[in-house]
Amino acid sequence: MATRAELQDLRDLRERRHRDATGRFTVEGEKVVGELLAAGHPFLALYATPEWHGEPGAVPLHRLSAEEMARVSHFPTPSPVLAVAPLHRGTFDPAAAGRGLTLVLDGVQDPGNVGTLLRIADWFGLERVLLSPDCADVFHPKVVHASMGSFARVRAAAAPLAPALAAAVAATPGLPVLGCDLGGTSVHALPPLQDALVVIGAEGRGLSPEVRAALTGRVTIPRLGHAESLNAAVAAGIVCAALRRG
Repeated sequence: MATRAELQDLRDLRERRHRDATGRFTVEGEKVVGELLAAGHPFLALYATPEWHGEPGAVPLHRLSAEEMARVSHFPTPSPVLAVAPLHRGTFDPAAAGRGLTLVLDGVQDPGNVGTLLRIADWFGLERVLLSPDCADVFHPKVVHASMGSFARVRAAAAPLAPALAAAVAATPGLPVLGCDLGGTSVHALPPLQDALVVIGAEGRGLSPEVRAALTGRVTIPRLGHAESLNAAVAAGIVCAALRRG
């Protein structure tokens, strides 16, 4: 039986300040927790209702009632298992950005979108994801949930984008910094790229002025119909597929 203080601590991990202060975050979902346990992810603790029949291995397991899980869960329909993991924030290395593809997120504030973008980076084997400081936190419960475990496999870091992009180009002269923009060149006309930074802005707002100034080129997905815009994750998937083709 968990104490009231333990339950409140788990609830508080939905807030970034508490995650950063304690160096922990939560992972919910029977499938993703099971996959990460099988992969040896370094969980600190597991909290589960009697409905969960997974194998915790060496991770301490604490049983909760369904009512207690509903109190600590970050979702309207609680999972039967919640894991607590150590939080380690990555840093962006401008010199390393010249090797491989980097997905750059400019002001993408919707946690579901950020989680899906991490999945896309994982699917296409991108080397890293760079986020502006105003993006949704990579360790937000909804980002973690939407990433379906990709948060554990993709190197992600947050940093002010304009100086980070400038530093990457300075470290690797000629490195393409491609922004997705309606006025750009068709992404299908580009050759496959091994090394580049691909910048995706928030739907509706697009790319920020300071990021636009740091671009070396702009690409677009040709519009054949009448939709005003594409969801950021949909756009990123199409662009990554085009750059990885062949």
